[in-house]
Amino acid sequence: MIHGVVAIVGRPNVGKSTIFNRMIGERKSIVEDVPGVTRDRIYGKADWLTKEFRVIDTGGIQLENQPFRDEIQMQVEIAIDEADTIVFVVSGKEGMTSDDEYIAKILRRSKKPVILAVNKIDDFQLKDAIYEFYSLGLGDPIPVSGVHGIGMGDILDKIIESFPNNKRNEYEGMTKFALIGRPNVGKSSLVNAILNQDRTIVSNIEGTTRDAIDTPFKRDGKDYVVIDTAGIRKRGKVYENVEKYSVLRALSAIERSDVVLVLLDGETGIREQDKHVAGYAHEAGKGVIIVYNKWDTVEKDERTMNEIEKKIRNEFLYLSYAPIAFVSAKTKQRVQTLLPLIDEVHDYSLLRIQTNVLNEVIMDAQLMTPPPTHNGKRLRIYYCSQVAVAPPTFVLFVNDPELLHFSYKRFLENKLREAFNFTGTTLRIIARERQQ
Repeated sequence: MIHGVVAIVGRPNVGKSTIFNRMIGERKSIVEDVPGVTRDRIYGKADWLTKEFRVIDTGGIQLENQPFRDEIQMQVEIAIDEADTIVFVVSGKEGMTSDDEYIAKILRRSKKPVILAVNKIDDFQLKDAIYEFYSLGLGDPIPVSGVHGIGMGDILDKIIESFPNNKRNEYEGMTKFALIGRPNVGKSSLVNAILNQDRTIVSNIEGTTRDAIDTPFKRDGKDYVVIDTAGIRKRGKVYENVEKYSVLRALSAIERSDVVLVLLDGETGIREQDKHVAGYAHEAGKGVIIVYNKWDTVEKDERTMNEIEKKIRNEFLYLSYAPIAFVSAKTKQRVQTLLPLIDEVHDYSLLRIQTNVLNEVIMDAQLMTPPPTHNGKRLRIYYCSQVAVAPPTFVLFVNDPELLHFSYKRFLENKLREAFNFTGTTLRIIARERQQ
């Protein structure tokens, strides 16, 4: 469970990406000693004291052809919009600058919890450098060294303290589904078609949806929440990394959903970004439905649907389990098929299989197609247990987990799907050594 979202802000070259990498425990950002060099992923997951949270490195979101200060302001505003807690990084080596004061002023107005990290305190003699930062009015500065990991525990403790303890689920017992996809793929139009009302502003300009809006509704006695992911805020400026920002929004919607509708644009066809966004839903273990929108604009004959379905399957090999729906939000054609499909996928994601029935299927599969040998050794599966739902997760107790190869894992997954269907839901299979 994600307990909160943390954004790391600060002017260029203060070490935001180094601290980001420390938090998430891997080198995801490109780090060089040159201002503005962060060009890689800007989000990751971290955990501390058993609490998991998402981290955003705002340095990766940049404006094209805009003044330096505008760029800093935009990054800080994104952090304020998206985060529960903000880590403001300054440089103890260079001391306080007017840009630091400018950022502090915006953060004080935000009313969000702010943790002030004075980075580059690489040796004890620099410790006194933190005192001038008290004048920013953001509480006690914490000395850290992102490069050496000094002080990171103090920062992480403060982050965990800042999260609300009672993050209750206000939508308990309701089926939550999100619509994700590229800007202008028709997310808001489809939400309106499902709800039968014009609730959001819809136009043909990319990025007209402002925020992710949750709308609870009831249909045929069942309670649902539709989570409409935001497009990109446009304020008359062009974002260089539009995709990164839209993915950031999609991630938070995916996390709060039971089922994710991945929208494709029937007019423009499949793009690379569609695969990236769909990949996040798959990785998060959510139920997935692929929705091919704007079906009314496609010239078709009796073969068209099969041909497009074949193409989608080729492009989204890892989503072979996801059903495909062809709809038109504009004309409401086939939109009524979506809620029953969402119910079906959600039910399968919560399906628990009786242990004896599960083991029968796994043992039969092993007898019919024995695992291949590897270096003279063969995998032996002794027992299988389902340990979780959403997504359904199965643990195989085996002689040696290293012998469970990807191809045999996929074979077992296919056998589970043949036996129990699992439409639209990811399956997780984990191998553990049987203790003697």
